[in-house]
Amino acid sequence: MEEIVVGIDVGTTKVCTLVGRVEDDGHIRVLGVGIEPSEGIRKGIVVDLPAASQAIKRSVEKAESTSGLEITTALVSLAGAHVSSVNSRGAAGIPGGIIDVTDLARALDQAQAIAIPHDREIVHVIQRGITVDGQEGVKTPVGMHGYKLEVETHIITAASATVDNLRQCVGAAGVEIQQFVLNPLASAEVVLTEQERQLGVAVCDIGGGTTDLAIYVDGDVWHTMVLAVGGNHVTQDIAHGLRLNLSQAEEVKKQQGHAIRSEIGSEEFFLIRPFGEDRDVRINRHDLAHIIEARIEETFGLILQEIKRSGYDGLLPAGVVLTGGTSALPGINKIASEVLGMPVRVAQPENLKGLVDKLNSPAYSTSIGLLRWATAMHDHEVSLTSGSNKRRRSRGEKNMNLDAIKNWISRLLP
Repeated sequence: MEEIVVGIDVGTTKVCTLVGRVEDDGHIRVLGVGIEPSEGIRKGIVVDLPAASQAIKRSVEKAESTSGLEITTALVSLAGAHVSSVNSRGAAGIPGGIIDVTDLARALDQAQAIAIPHDREIVHVIQRGITVDGQEGVKTPVGMHGYKLEVETHIITAASATVDNLRQCVGAAGVEIQQFVLNPLASAEVVLTEQERQLGVAVCDIGGGTTDLAIYVDGDVWHTMVLAVGGNHVTQDIAHGLRLNLSQAEEVKKQQGHAIRSEIGSEEFFLIRPFGEDRDVRINRHDLAHIIEARIEETFGLILQEIKRSGYDGLLPAGVVLTGGTSALPGINKIASEVLGMPVRVAQPENLKGLVDKLNSPAYSTSIGLLRWATAMHDHEVSLTSGSNKRRRSRGEKNMNLDAIKNWISRLLP
């Protein structure tokens, strides 16, 4: 039976619903696409329930129409400055001397026994590493001899009220949420290579309202965070500097924008009609690039601060991979490399099949990534990192009892 997967990327700029089918070769064929301008969402957070609900509903209906399928469940993206993360370790003694799924479940359960404020909930619990009797780097502990098992996890939490508001908006479209997936984790499914994950890399998804960061070391997620800055700040700077409305400024950014002032000739002009003018006026592209460059430099300065604050800045030989709609801005990778002091490349979804005319863009990395995540979750309830048997465990519930964890782990075994 063919596997159908659905992802809803609820962003500040757009809502994108994708319906995909997993083919025999492992590729995903996009069957349905529903892209709608986002309303009622600001910096990744719902600020107008009715408007956001309607935007999501229209997006879902478009995807249903193009795919000919009814959408009842989906994975949904999550972003916003309310997201935070913490690393935690759990340990379990091995009474039988041989590790089984129950021992691993107890260690994972203990790792999650951390103090979480009542107004927050766990979104992801991502396994980072396993140690048996002090020996680090264990890949598959079940069946090994040992007396003490330790598991290190990366736990991502979000504000419960914010998550509930988004859940209500999606529910109003008649869709049940299988799981929330943090934006940069979804994007990483599409834009990172296995070699980059192993070496050490940061994926930076720059959207309209937020910049989402995830750091991978030794194939695992070591740090995640969300900054409340994005491409809309560039648009606002252009609108203010050139006296344009926001829609004009956004179009100018896309059509004429460049992130490096020195690469634009001083004699390059374009025509636009600012506020208070009754005819088009000539705008110097060099002046436009000056506005954009200042904001982009500031944004990557904030990203650098966060990378240094994480303490992993010296563990990223593969550098930074940029994605998200704002990363399509010409010259942005050069500015990023100068500010961050490391290699930078821009990535987008590739090797797509089906209705993909609009999707070959960095703006849709999260959307396609949700489909990839859904595929892995459906197959194993966990994504097995290619070639390494490392597990990435995720969940969206506040509590999961031991039996549920044991059931989940049992599905990992051959």
